[in-house]
Amino acid sequence: MKTQNASLLAVIVFVIAACTGKETAKNESSVKAPDVDLHTAVITDNMEAVKQHIAAGSDLNVRDPFGGSSPLISAAVFGKTEMAKVLIDAGVDLNFQNSDGSTALHTAAFFCRPEIVQLLLEKNVDRTIKNKYEATAYDNVALPFAQMKDAYDMMGNVLGPMGLKLDYAYIEKTRPEIAEILK
Repeated sequence: MKTQNASLLAVIVFVIAACTGKETAKNESSVKAPDVDLHTAVITDNMEAVKQHIAAGSDLNVRDPFGGSSPLISAAVFGKTEMAKVLIDAGVDLNFQNSDGSTALHTAAFFCRPEIVQLLLEKNVDRTIKNKYEATAYDNVALPFAQMKDAYDMMGNVLGPMGLKLDYAYIEKTRPEIAEILK
């Protein structure tokens, strides 16, 4: 009788555990990713869609089709600090490298996004990573603005249609400040 009761109890515990597991899995899979892709959601400040992607378990390090950037790098390019914070808190790869080997730190430094640089540094991002041009994030802002203006012009021309706005006076003033932070 004791063996039968113990067996019955074991079966009941197993069934309850199995049902609970199915319930959890069912709830997790019921959250669907939104129609808008993650990069577009970041660039257009669609926080609801970004949070929905996170809840749905979307790949938060998905590469964009143009330069292989992650959503965090896109947030850095376009100065989307809140988007960057949400992505960082969701556990994205902070050291993810795009097609040219640049990370979110390279990008945040280059585009003079001090808040994003700070967020990354607070999470111990690897500041020693070099891109395919052998440049660290510090190297991206160490040279005077005048020597980098052509690069900003090119980036502005390419990304301007997507909403990138470059304030050259701000960038010229902020580059040395970011370089000092990254030393």
